[in-house]
Amino acid sequence: MDEENGLLLLELNPPNPWDSEPRAPEHLAFGEVQITYLAHACMDLKLGDKRMVFDPWLIGPAFARGWWLLHEPPSDWLERLCQADLIYISHMHSDHLSYPTLKKLAERRPDIPIYVGNTERPVFWNLNQSGVQLTNINVVPFGIWQQVDKNLRFMILMDGIHPEMDTCIIVEYKGHKILNTVDCTRPNGGRLPEKVALMMSDFAGGASGFPMTFSGGKFTEEWKAEFIKTERKKLLNYKARLVKDLQPRIYCPFAGYFVESHPSDKYIKETNIKNDPNELNNLIKKNSDVITWTPRPGATLDLSRMLKDPTDSKGIIEPPNGTKIYKDSWDFGPYLKVLNAAVEDEIFLHSSWIKEYFTWAGFKDYNLVVRMIETNEDFSPFPGGYDYLVDFLDLSFPKERPSREHSYEEIRSRVDVIRYVVKNGLLWDDLYIGFQTRLQRDPDIYHHLFWNHFQIKLPLMPPNWRSFLMHCGMVERIFQTERVGKVKRKKNSR
Repeated sequence: MDEENGLLLLELNPPNPWDSEPRAPEHLAFGEVQITYLAHACMDLKLGDKRMVFDPWLIGPAFARGWWLLHEPPSDWLERLCQADLIYISHMHSDHLSYPTLKKLAERRPDIPIYVGNTERPVFWNLNQSGVQLTNINVVPFGIWQQVDKNLRFMILMDGIHPEMDTCIIVEYKGHKILNTVDCTRPNGGRLPEKVALMMSDFAGGASGFPMTFSGGKFTEEWKAEFIKTERKKLLNYKARLVKDLQPRIYCPFAGYFVESHPSDKYIKETNIKNDPNELNNLIKKNSDVITWTPRPGATLDLSRMLKDPTDSKGIIEPPNGTKIYKDSWDFGPYLKVLNAAVEDEIFLHSSWIKEYFTWAGFKDYNLVVRMIETNEDFSPFPGGYDYLVDFLDLSFPKERPSREHSYEEIRSRVDVIRYVVKNGLLWDDLYIGFQTRLQRDPDIYHHLFWNHFQIKLPLMPPNWRSFLMHCGMVERIFQTERVGKVKRKKNSR
């Protein structure tokens, strides 16, 4: 019933949006549609006389300093980006929205058209603070074709599990569909087009701080290893089943080629075992006739050739012999320098930053007490660092844990990353997904509301630290004035 006691009709099985204005597949000439893998989740698509790029992360780290590229991108990656007619960025995670990469691009083409979905938290929520000058960002509604030219259109869809941030995309050229589900846990709620020409998706797992960064209780090394083995196998089976159900002509696993390469993350690198794309492709081949492609940087798939004859030797052109495939060095210095600069920031000379920050964050009325400990590289307490409690029931900062019954978490964070995150009002994914914390909890409960808030729902604007420092200076001046007054009064009374 509606507000006027009238009947409302509800469509329980709405039509698939990609079926609107259907187009029959047309003939494709050899070389007309080519897909080139660059790195991680970044694909360069040639679609007739247009070029489209997905999720360019091609230099620098992701998640503060926790993730680094596994593959060496082709040397001409920047030229490829500059030549693109449009770029799709699936979501705000920094292995897809890479500001170091976009900074290089913006220096050459600040007006390049970039398309994102209309998510609850804007993909480019941090653009102004990033310093990257991009002037042509287009936010488009979900489930509606976006026409590029007479032959090319695309449609962005939301994730059914994380609709506030994750998206996927269907690209259609002359009636041939390319489906990229990216990182979506349940893309479009499970409703997806079948028999597309090419499907690509994540496959690897390991994109979480759980359970490698946890300790205490059940979190022994043996338990972690068994859990990881089981979860990765579940993911492989899910992806293989999805491919079998959707029956794409060609399937490509991507968006999982990262490594925890910084020396201080050696433990994570050794324990965070990821799926092998070839293992997934072999599993798919056992259950279906789907053609699979494990991409290497610079490799190009010619869609027309592969659709006509999967055995065509020119269907997939591999990079030349001697091409460097895997990275063996990473330029840590410039990125760690930026993080380290936050450690000595004036904000942290005043302990009242703690109340200022968590008041800004706005999470409270939840019976959880968190102990935050700033640490050095090996997660030992940082000399002179902060070690404090936050009671989120009333957003207080007690010296000791309250006597009432409550949930408790201890979060140890590397000082450079936590201070950089605090200073810039960034999401805690840099800490958690970036493996820059070590966690214990009692009882062993996942506090979804707490983590969801700090990973997704923090304010869009960072804390006003300038106002904070001005207030601190004013308080200090008042204190100095009062102290001088007391000294004068003592002298006069003698």
